[in-house]
Amino acid sequence: MTDALEHPLTVAIKPLLDAVGATALALGEAKPDDVVLDWEGEPAVAIRLPHLSSALDRLLAEMTRQFDGRPLTELDRLEKQRVVALLEERGAFTVRHGVETVASALGVSRFTVYNYLNRQVDGPKSG
Repeated sequence: MTDALEHPLTVAIKPLLDAVGATALALGEAKPDDVVLDWEGEPAVAIRLPHLSSALDRLLAEMTRQFDGRPLTELDRLEKQRVVALLEERGAFTVRHGVETVASALGVSRFTVYNYLNRQVDGPKSG
């Protein structure tokens, strides 16, 4: 049989694995916490999911890519608000120390991140 890392299933899901930070492994390398995927009723490849702690780092890296590779600290206020909104949609603030980590990455205070989050909930003020 074809090596698990060259299997058609592995090739097909590679973009997904890369996006979520998962790793494809040969079946013999699988640990109990890994997910084994079947192909036509037979085990084909093991998938090692990333630790939750690295998820926020990946989300922040994605935000940098979305904003043309500019450091997040160099974004203007509206762009930083958009980053916070996108991160909120992706669950970044459910991760322990998420607000602190995002505040540091944006070069703002925790208070500012909370203000950005509250602004989303309340919506823009008309005046």
